[in-house]
This record gives sequence, structure tokens and C-alpha cells, in this order.
Amino acid sequence: MRQQISPLGNSPRGLIFFTCLILLMGLVPGCSRQGQRADLVIINGKEVESLDPAIITGQPDIRIALTLFEGLTRYNAVDAQAEPGLADRWEISKDSRTYTFHLRTNAVWSTGERITAQDVVYSWLRVLDPMTGADYAGNFYYIKNAEEYNTGKTTNAADVAVRALNDLTVQVELLNPTPFFLELCAFQTHVVMPRWTIEKYGDRWIHARPLPSSGAYELIDWRLEDRVRVKKNPRYWDATNVQLERVDLMPVNSAATALNLFLTKQVDIIWDKDVVPTELIDLLKKRRDFHVFDYLGSYFVRYNVTRKPFDDVRVRQAFAMAIDKKRITDRVTRGGERPTSFLVPPGLPNYQSPEGLNFNPIEARRLLKEAGYPDGKGFPRVSYHFNTSRSHEMVGVELQEMWRRELGIEVELRSMEWKTYLRAQSELDFDLSRSAWVGDYNDPNTFLDMFMSSNPNNRTGWKNLAFDQWMRKANASGQPAERAKFLSAAESLLVREDPPILPLYIYVGFNLFDPEVISGLHNNIRDEHPVRSIKKQRRSSTGADLGSP
Repeated sequence: MRQQISPLGNSPRGLIFFTCLILLMGLVPGCSRQGQRADLVIINGKEVESLDPAIITGQPDIRIALTLFEGLTRYNAVDAQAEPGLADRWEISKDSRTYTFHLRTNAVWSTGERITAQDVVYSWLRVLDPMTGADYAGNFYYIKNAEEYNTGKTTNAADVAVRALNDLTVQVELLNPTPFFLELCAFQTHVVMPRWTIEKYGDRWIHARPLPSSGAYELIDWRLEDRVRVKKNPRYWDATNVQLERVDLMPVNSAATALNLFLTKQVDIIWDKDVVPTELIDLLKKRRDFHVFDYLGSYFVRYNVTRKPFDDVRVRQAFAMAIDKKRITDRVTRGGERPTSFLVPPGLPNYQSPEGLNFNPIEARRLLKEAGYPDGKGFPRVSYHFNTSRSHEMVGVELQEMWRRELGIEVELRSMEWKTYLRAQSELDFDLSRSAWVGDYNDPNTFLDMFMSSNPNNRTGWKNLAFDQWMRKANASGQPAERAKFLSAAESLLVREDPPILPLYIYVGFNLFDPEVISGLHNNIRDEHPVRSIKKQRRSSTGADLGSP
């Protein structure tokens, strides 16, 4: 097998050459923009699709939304566990099915109005309203009658068991004990949104100025292909601990541009791993400002099982067994990612994933022949979708080559702009699609329940009643060992027996920031870094630091 060699070598001199090259090529948009520099500038990955917490699904969107809006709980900056947010305390019933939250008396909107229990109820029901079309509505299905309301089995929102007992008290009744419910309350779907603004402006409420904020920051400006700028919310209940006045979050698609902006100190943080040049990972690992950490994320391929030929489970299994995942992590990603045949990353408490379909080209060809396509003959033209990114393209090239070599099948590669890519997945307008999932909480359920038949995040068209039953049994069980058994049976269906996905590898996280300048940013398995906790010291020098820091 031919080894892939980085053209830059392994010395800092290669990085100097790379930086000079991209400067000469003029790949630095935004450097001459007018306006005062923010206290902190972060490269946030792709252009955001929306900032409406009810409908967003992309990580760049979620990061910004969680600076503007807060839930009953919020993420701790160190370990991403749930801690008190707009609610300063709560009681849990003995059967762990009823939660009673008490809002802070000093919780107010950035525009001065009190945040009430009625605001919480309205915000949650808005996500569940079928007319909202929220992909993450399934995160509420642990509440009594939430799924029935979201799926139209009942049209009465009052049936959903979330109620305002008074202006400062919210009570929630769950179907079963849900150990991760407090973490869900910190997720973007559960944040508190301004009812009167939404009712006045409808779908365009996020563009209202001033935009009422329940979180640590307010929205100042949102310029497409430039940046989102936020400022400290002086009325935030914890404003005294928010360090930075103004923060810019920039969309950057080019890894070359992102690295150059960081090296020339025009940005302070790169926290989207998709815009770190994979060709330079070996070199970047040697720098003190490059940080690697365990990450609760999986990279996989979705099949559209509503289209031929992927409606045939044998074809899906054949495509999976034709892939040597280690070749991808060795040749393309090169950051320490772990090849995998299962979906749920290891390390979660009380759970170990079952093995899925491993590299077995002989069996893959047998299954393909059995499905009616011997050596790929007669196989229809299919395409593999991925959002515009050099790293995703390189993964696609490897997949394309292996499917051609092992199965005799030509797969077209289609690069798509981020918003178009997300829309295609939601509308099932694809054959094969690059996918990834980062856990919303530290439990296997966050990876598995999205493939239940009624979950909008499914995005494969796959409906397996046995899978649904295993998941419902797991959700109803209060015994860790029994629950793990049920979850394992469900995941086995997902990755081996009737797979709508093809797992490729478990992510590692990495980001760039100078630890002598940036503090309060703690790497954790959820890659959750609340902006409210970040601090910045004045830099000791200017210009690019291109040596070996």
C-alpha cells in the first residue's frame, strides 16, 4: 500500500512555508474588514443556518445559540455536566419521575422583563409543536404525552406534562426515570426563548433588535460570511462571572485560511476540528497550542433506505464490509481517531457496544451477488453526499476507491454547501451521506434514540419495530445491567443485522488556543466550551509564531 507523505515534512520550516504560501494566495477573507476587534475571536466552522434554538441542528449554530439563551440548567465549563442555570434548585420525586424546578428571582431577559415559568413552558411546547418542524423534538419524548403531541396523536398542548405551578415554579412529569434529564435541560432545545418576540415576528423573530436574551450574551450583529458578534448581557443572573465584553464567532470553510488567521493572531481559538488541516496534524501535534482530547463523537455514513438499491439490507451490509476503516484513519484523518464497527463511543458508564460489520470483502461480494449485483453488474448509479470540506472529501475519495475495488461499483462524490447538505439529509434527498454525531449527554441513548422510527433526526427512512421496542424497554428500565442489555440489542440491529448506517471511526477532539493567553477553556468529551467562562490575557507579542512553541 502506498504511504501518503505530507508535502510539508515534519519540521517547523514546513509550517512557515505553508503560511507564506497561503498569505501569497490571498486566502484571508475578513482581515481588512472595518470595525473594532472583539475581545475574543473564535473560528466557529461552517456558516450558521439559523440561531433559532428550536430548529437548529449543526454544532456551529448550537454553540452560538447557547451563548444567547439558557435553560433551567447549563453546562459546567470543566466537565460539561449539568449545573444550575435559570433554575437555582429543584426537587426530584422518590420515583425519579417528577421534577420541580424553582427559577432564580434575579433571572431576567436582557431587555429587563422577568423570566417566568410560563416562558419555560411556552419554549418547550414550541419545540414540540408539529408546525415548528424541530428535528430535536425527540429530546422531549421522555415527558408524558410529549411524543403524542409532537406526532399529532393529540392536538391539545395542555396534555404535555410540563406545567407552570406559579411564576417561578415549573413541574415536569416523565414517563420513566431518566438519568440524563438534567443534562437535557441544558441542551439548546430546552433553553428559554422570548414568547412575545416570537409571536410578534414569527419565523423571523431571531432578527428582531433588540433581541431578548436569556443567556450570558446578547446578539449585536450577524453578517453572513463574516461573523456573529455578541456582547455581554449585563442583566444575566451570573454576569459578574462573565469575563469578556465582546466576542466574534467567524464562519470559515477553508482549513488553510483558518490556520493562517490563527498563526497571525487574528483569531484566538479554532474549536472546529473540520477546519484544522489534516495534512499538518503530525506537525501541529508538537505545538503547545494544539490540544487533543477524548471526544464523544462518531463519524459514519447514512444510507437512504427508501431508495433502491439501499432498501436491500444485503446491499447495505456489503457496502459496510467493503470498507477498511483503519485505512481511512491512517491515511486521511491521522489525528488518533479509532476505527469502529459500532456507533456509541466507548467510555460511557455501564455500557459496551456490540461489534458491527468489519472489513470482509469476500463476504461483501457474496452478499452483493445474492442481492442481484454480481461483481457490481447492473448496480445503479449512486452518489455520496458530503458538506464542503477537504477532510470530508478525502474520506469520500477513500470510500469511493474501496467500493470500486472491492465491489466493482462506481459511486459519484457530491460536495454540497452546508445548508444544502443539511436540507438534503432532512428531506432524504440522497443515496449515501456523510454523517457525524456528538453526544448531547453522557449516555448511550443520545446516539441510539435518534434512529427510532418517529425521531426527526433519523434521516435514513429506516423503521425497525424491534429496534423501537428495545429502546422503549431500555428507557423504561431502572436497572443499569438490564438497561445496558436492551441498548446493546438495539445497537446490534443498527450496526449489524439491519444497518441504516455505516460506522467509520470514533472522533478524537482537537482545537487550537494558546494556554498562556486563553484560560477557562477546558477540554471535555462533549467538546462543550461555554463562552461565558473563557478568559483572555494580553498577548506578549504580535505576529505569527511559526517556530516550535
